[in-house]
Amino acid sequence: MIRNRLLIFVAGFLLAGAMVYWVFHRSPPGDGIAKVMADGVIAKRGAAASDTAPMDAGAEAPMEAGADDYARLLHRNLTLPIEGAKPHDIEDTFNQARAGGKRHEATDILAPRNTPVHAIGDGVIRKLFLSKPGGLTIYEFDPDEIYCYYYAHLEHYADGIKEGMPVTRGEIIGFVGTSGDAPKDTPHLHFAITRLGPDKHWWQGEYINPYPILEELAKH
Repeated sequence: MIRNRLLIFVAGFLLAGAMVYWVFHRSPPGDGIAKVMADGVIAKRGAAASDTAPMDAGAEAPMEAGADDYARLLHRNLTLPIEGAKPHDIEDTFNQARAGGKRHEATDILAPRNTPVHAIGDGVIRKLFLSKPGGLTIYEFDPDEIYCYYYAHLEHYADGIKEGMPVTRGEIIGFVGTSGDAPKDTPHLHFAITRLGPDKHWWQGEYINPYPILEELAKH
C-alpha cells in the first residue's frame, strides 16, 4: 500500500514537472507579459512597432529635446535679419538675466541705427505691437504656423507693413533702433524665435535660442 502511494506521488510529481516545462518552454507566450525575440530585439508582445523596432545601422540617434527644431529651421531657406551681419555682431544673450530674474530669451544683433531689418523667412505679419520693454515690435508667423519670429527695439516699421500681410524672405520690414528699454546708445535688433502652441497665440510659445541658427547663417 505504501509503495503504491509512493509510486502515485512520484508519477504526479513528474507529470506536474512536465506540464510546467511545456507551459514555459513550448507554449506561445501570453499577451502583455511575455517577451518574444524578433530581429534581435526583445520586445513586449502588443507594443507598438515604433517602440520596439531596432535602429537602422546608419540611423541617427534620437534627437535631444529641441534638436528637431534646429534641424527643421536650418533646413529652411532662411536669411539673416540684418544683411551682412558677422558672427562677432551676434551676441548669445539667450540665458542672460534680465529685470525680475527673467531670461533674455533672444539674441541681440548689433547694427547702426536705421539699418534695414529683413524677414528671416517667408511668412505672415501676425502682429505689430508697441510694448514698454520691446518698443516697436513685429511678430511674424512662418507659413506653417509652427514658429513665430519676433523683431524688437525697432526704430520704425517699413512703409506699407501691416498685420495680416504676407512677406517674403529678405523683405525689409523695419529698421534697427532703440525703442523700448534698449540702451539709447546701443542700437540693435532683439530677435527671438518661439515654437507656437496649439492655439497659435502670437504672445505665447516656447522660446528657442536663435543664436546657433543666426551664427550658422552668418558664416555663409
